Amino acid sequence: MANQYTGGKWNVYDEQIKEILELNKGIEPIDVVKQISNDFDTLQRQEFSRYIRRNITRICDVNEGIYNACEDIKVDFTSAKNLWIKTKNKDGGGVSGFIVNPNYVAPVEEDKIAKEIDFLSIFKDRVLPVIIENREDYCSDTVFDRLVYTDVHIGMEVNPDGYSLYGGVWNEEEIFIRLRIMIAHTIKFKKSNILHIDELGDFVDGWDGETTRKGHKLPQNMDNQGMYDVGVRFKIELIEGLVNHFDKIICHNICEDNHAGSFGYIINSAFKTYIELKYPTNVEVINQRKFIDHYFATPVHCFPLTHGKDSKSLKFGFKPILDKAQENKIDNYIKEYFILQKDVKIEFCKGDSHQYITDNSTSKSFSYNNFPAFSPPSGWVQVNFQNSISGFVHYNYYDNSQKSINDHIF
Repeated sequence: MANQYTGGKWNVYDEQIKEILELNKGIEPIDVVKQISNDFDTLQRQEFSRYIRRNITRICDVNEGIYNACEDIKVDFTSAKNLWIKTKNKDGGGVSGFIVNPNYVAPVEEDKIAKEIDFLSIFKDRVLPVIIENREDYCSDTVFDRLVYTDVHIGMEVNPDGYSLYGGVWNEEEIFIRLRIMIAHTIKFKKSNILHIDELGDFVDGWDGETTRKGHKLPQNMDNQGMYDVGVRFKIELIEGLVNHFDKIICHNICEDNHAGSFGYIINSAFKTYIELKYPTNVEVINQRKFIDHYFATPVHCFPLTHGKDSKSLKFGFKPILDKAQENKIDNYIKEYFILQKDVKIEFCKGDSHQYITDNSTSKSFSYNNFPAFSPPSGWVQVNFQNSISGFVHYNYYDNSQKSINDHIF
């Protein structure tokens, strides 16, 4: 069986790697990369370093038994902290042994990094508050407006080799072209002085060229730093473009998903600190860290939000078409939090599927809403599924519990 971690473009360096490791005991993989060549860019250095770390036992023939045991059960040998080996003979005897894996590599603690960044201390003396006067009330029966977008996938490469099935471009320029269209659309269809903005996850494409669960390589056109800069700027420009048109803007950002994860939380945390300091009475930011959470826009309008997949545990996410198992899971959440009350309308909202599907009839308790991706489909999606639509959805909600839908398809 071929080793799943060998990576064809890096194994040509195996002999050089082995020689450097034997001559420099304890050397870090990133320093091995530097000794081999200084011509790699940031993403290539990170990828090559991971390759060395994951293949060090194979290259140097160290701890081969541990390596083979993990390979037999298709587990990355650097992710298994300990192993328990048990064998049994026909006569009832056998061997049992507990092994500490010396090749274990602790995962990057992005949550810890996020907690250690004190954005308030960075921004508080550099951001002057801006107070925007309230506008005259609309002579309208609209109680609030709502903007929903999801799956921006900043940094995603949709046409890595120039031969993806439907092509396309998804770079910084295209991202901001679409952002300005969304701002103009929201202003055009404004019917209230209150705006809820729901961003449903996968805001950036990944960390170090992988999803939050690792092991899934992603073709990307930005490094981590580039995605961070574009992400924070995107969020700030969205508010700057809208804040003079609304008395109150409330942002709900999902930070528990399968692409952005803790990286998405770090971006949204910086955004929250900055924008709430600048517009202390006009803008509120809520960064959702639960897989499912909800808010009431009014006493009779409730919105449970989820990305659809989480960062670690969920094997299968919420599907685009509601089935009985998913309906039961959502019903259980609604009962647990006592959401289902007389006259309350519940709109369950998710991203992830990159499909625009609304189901108002399967469940009597809630509507089930899939939202289109803000980004175009990746090369992988183009081949495995189809050339899906992309866009965002804007709503006006009225005091008679009705709503108008003002969607935009790119």
